[in-house]
Amino acid sequence: MNYVAVIGTGTMAAGIAAGFIEAGLAVTILGRSADKAKACLDVAIGLVQAEGNAKHRCGLIDQWNDWDDCIWVVETIAEDLALKQALFRSLDERVPAHIPIGSNSSAYPISKIAEGLKTAERMMGAHYFMPAEVVPLVEIVMGEKTELAHAQHVCELYKSVNKKPVLVKKDIPGFLANRIQHALMREALHLIDAGIASPEDVDDAVRYSFGFRYAAVGPITQKELSGWDVSCHSAKEIYPTLCNSNAIPQSILDMVIAGKSGVKTMQGYWQWSPEKVKALKAIYSKRLKAAFAVLKMES
Repeated sequence: MNYVAVIGTGTMAAGIAAGFIEAGLAVTILGRSADKAKACLDVAIGLVQAEGNAKHRCGLIDQWNDWDDCIWVVETIAEDLALKQALFRSLDERVPAHIPIGSNSSAYPISKIAEGLKTAERMMGAHYFMPAEVVPLVEIVMGEKTELAHAQHVCELYKSVNKKPVLVKKDIPGFLANRIQHALMREALHLIDAGIASPEDVDDAVRYSFGFRYAAVGPITQKELSGWDVSCHSAKEIYPTLCNSNAIPQSILDMVIAGKSGVKTMQGYWQWSPEKVKALKAIYSKRLKAAFAVLKMES
């Protein structure tokens, strides 16, 4: 029976495992402790309201050697470069060379994680977005040594389990989606700091204009519809005035230094309470699922 090995026992591991479980693939979760691995598997099964059965297993990272029928290994341990490098050195020796190995790291390039390893050609980034069981995108990021055939094979695997893989052909900071997202965020924060718009109005401007359209088509397709000539005329006026700073906005640094990181600290731009956070997460999940229903209307 083919299976996917998910290494890690946190929130992302559970979400990643849930996606494969929902698609009918067997999953093995590997953790530092048997109890944490079992708890993570239980959460994954619960996320997609699947029934637990014998094909889903748990094990210990350092002791697992049953790689027969494993078709994909994805790592999602703590975001610590040294820890990831140590794990990949171990996997380099223990996992048969034909099995591709991915890292869910959002901070560290796969080229650094797999640096100097003899089977680096089958290693790649596999970057998910939270909540991993809902958000369809997975970025498959090729490192300096990654062979295209391995990356394409993994993309096909994700298509088969109803995910939307994108192939990032160069290992650059932020990969694809986060680079685009940070470009937007830099301008949004600049407009807030300059007193041009409030945080609330920035959110509404994105959600109810181009963000609303992007659930239907992406930015390139949208400009194909509206016309690149129109876009060029606008760009001549707008581009020279955009924020090009490579520094983090001071207002955000001040908030973080003050311990105001958003809902995790109950303070950010706004004050939060447990009740407000619970309500926000509920509507966020509901809206994501509704957006996903739109994205599935490919025809």
